[in-house]
Amino acid sequence: MRTPWSRGALYPGVGELEQRARALVVAAPGVLRLRVAGRSRAGRPLWLLSAGHGERRFLTVAGAHANEPVGGASVLRLARLLAHRPQVLQRLDCTWHFLLCLDPDGARLAHGWQPEEPAPSLEECHRHFYRPEFACQPESPPAPGTGRAPLPESATLVRLLDELRPTAQFTLHGIEVGGAFTMQTREVPGAARAFRETAARLHIPLDDRPGDGPDWQPHPPGVLRLTDGGTVSERDPSGFVAESTWLHPRRYGTLTALVEAPAWAVPAVSDPRPSPEPRRESAQAAELLLARTGELKALLGGAPADGVPEDLLPLHSAARELLDVAPAIAAGWAEERAGSRGHFATLAVAARRIPLRAAAMMRRALSATAPGTADALTDLVREWCRELDKTYEPRWIPVSAQTALHLRTMLDLADRLCG
Repeated sequence: MRTPWSRGALYPGVGELEQRARALVVAAPGVLRLRVAGRSRAGRPLWLLSAGHGERRFLTVAGAHANEPVGGASVLRLARLLAHRPQVLQRLDCTWHFLLCLDPDGARLAHGWQPEEPAPSLEECHRHFYRPEFACQPESPPAPGTGRAPLPESATLVRLLDELRPTAQFTLHGIEVGGAFTMQTREVPGAARAFRETAARLHIPLDDRPGDGPDWQPHPPGVLRLTDGGTVSERDPSGFVAESTWLHPRRYGTLTALVEAPAWAVPAVSDPRPSPEPRRESAQAAELLLARTGELKALLGGAPADGVPEDLLPLHSAARELLDVAPAIAAGWAEERAGSRGHFATLAVAARRIPLRAAAMMRRALSATAPGTADALTDLVREWCRELDKTYEPRWIPVSAQTALHLRTMLDLADRLCG
């Protein structure tokens, strides 16, 4: 099923993003323009689509994570809306910039699955799964003292933020299974309520208390933000969040708003009631994560990268890293002593999602060199997908609703920031 705004794939790949952006520019040359803002590690262009000529500047970043293709669909949808309704740009007195895909190299490796609405398969989604290892995720540049140079994609985004000094940076994300939420670097009056109302109209459950951002202040349901003037110091497996591109433009007074749209929604994550047994629930999530990653490690043995085709090595590295960091994640969960039922449902879903991601990526990596192990991983992915379906009954969110959550949140925040 194709929605009225769609052209081509529901989740456009890197090549289609460029093609569709070019077509939009041809159709609205007085409003839209396209240029290369930088290059990826493999030399692929980082395309910047711009709309309008106003004083204020907004920057929307899509494709920061290779497994989250919905952001590309969202930027094309908003760019099309602005091309058809340039009065929106004039009213806001803004120029709106869209970085079509921050990680085109990762997106190339992840692309392949297209949802067949209205009922796509969670198992089919994981046939093509890829999420890069943490050092290759460009929104988290290396912390000082690591000796690691920033990725060229990270450097490009930082350079854009320094050049534009935008009123707001919107970073569009998606998750396979869970609930919607937003992370905002400061309070914007009325924005939290508007986000919740948007999700409700779209029938998308909110994640009552996301597991992301331990230094961020929760404002349930579905909102995390930094206190005005607050600092971020946490270290998680993805790096020092304090060094992320989310926080870089705070020096310019920029609001950064991350918007997370689930592909499959789990209503249980929105349950606001206090958990009657938080220690038991946190321990169960930690134990499940360790049990499943332990099962994977036993199946894989050493699972050396020797012989893995070069183009599939990133899959092997990312899967191995998930297995390596699982004990630290489980230890953090086991320390939790309070929270809503929704929060602990979020942890329980993550305890299933992390090993499922690792199994899916390792299966792809070993398909040529260890077909027997790959077949066993196929069975494991199928079993875990079915268990997740049975336990939580996740409901597919149409791509039109996923992108609408992104669009309405961005437009609402833009209106509020522009008075």
